[in-house]
Amino acid sequence: MTQHTDLPSDLLPATVREFFAAHVVRDADTASSFLAEDAVVVDQGETFRGRQEAHAFLRDAGSEFEYTTEQIGAHRVDDAHWVVTVRLEGTFPGGVAELDYRFALRDDLVTELVIANHPA
Repeated sequence: MTQHTDLPSDLLPATVREFFAAHVVRDADTASSFLAEDAVVVDQGETFRGRQEAHAFLRDAGSEFEYTTEQIGAHRVDDAHWVVTVRLEGTFPGGVAELDYRFALRDDLVTELVIANHPA
């Protein structure tokens, strides 16, 4: 059964919380440590396979812009799937974006992360 509830950050799995905390401060090394070796990361239709490719993406994504990140929502889909919704504001085209970070977990590691526009 799918359960959608808004959760405070402290009720997210530690893997999601700690990955996201590292990602927000652009610490790709720490963020990557929460990825499974065979992790898949998808952003803007581009797919990065494996921890090495995902690390390069995490290191370089958005580096040409200044922006802030604020968590505005989170929910549990099931025991292995979680969604964190964030609002970005910055110097990128459009200046504001709301994104869903959709996590799939296995053995306390991120196996898949899909970053997509939050539905309006």
